[in-house]
Amino acid sequence: MRKSLYVTVTAICAALYAVGSYATSYIESPWGIGQFRPAIVIPAFFAIVFGPWVGGIGAALGTFIQSIFRYGHPWLTLVSGTPANFIAFFLLGYMLYKKFTWTRFVVSGIAVLIAANFVCALGVLAYFLFTGIFPPNLPYMFYLGFAIGLTLWWYITMLPFLLLLTPVLIKAASLLIPHFIPVHIVEASLKSELPSKMFSNVLIFSGIAMVLVGLATFLPSSEMLVVAYKPAMREITLVGIRLMFLLTGGGCTVTGAIFYILKLFSR
Repeated sequence: MRKSLYVTVTAICAALYAVGSYATSYIESPWGIGQFRPAIVIPAFFAIVFGPWVGGIGAALGTFIQSIFRYGHPWLTLVSGTPANFIAFFLLGYMLYKKFTWTRFVVSGIAVLIAANFVCALGVLAYFLFTGIFPPNLPYMFYLGFAIGLTLWWYITMLPFLLLLTPVLIKAASLLIPHFIPVHIVEASLKSELPSKMFSNVLIFSGIAMVLVGLATFLPSSEMLVVAYKPAMREITLVGIRLMFLLTGGGCTVTGAIFYILKLFSR
């Protein structure tokens, strides 16, 4: 790409991501921090189509701008959301730019969500410790539960949007602006109107894994996920997490099964 186009699409990515993220920023995790963010499909699309630097920088700038408007300062996002978003979408673009396939898309998407969200959760934890929001003498399980809980919450709320909406954006763009979409992506998107068998399998197995995590919240040890709460709120919060995993996991499993069945009948 020409440098002018490179800068332009990066700026567009950042602006769209900032607006899209802010629109759902007031829907927070059970821990009172960590936003519901279906807008991750925006930098995912730009990373796949225009490359890792566009996706990474656009996502980092977008979440940085959004955080200033949301919280009034950039300090938390500097050690959490900004680096985590850059890592996520730079890696996604690196793994998929000029080598897009459905299989690579699914595997890469899951890998970057787990890794980047854990980095972000550790950043939030470090900020809370540094600023004194969390005192340094709390039990180890408190910090572990907070980091793992945030990671799981982001992962489970982002995965369905990444897997289901990003291909829709790619498909729409390949029809509306085909000159801007690399040929290999257009060809991969047009090979079949239905997602691949791998795509369906990942939805099914990811959904089953989510359901199992939801069922695991019935175990006494699952209280570590809500240890950051006062005792009176722990049970309510744990029930909410349980329902989130069970419902999202069930939805992913059913959706993957439907795609799988349709794929069989389309042969």
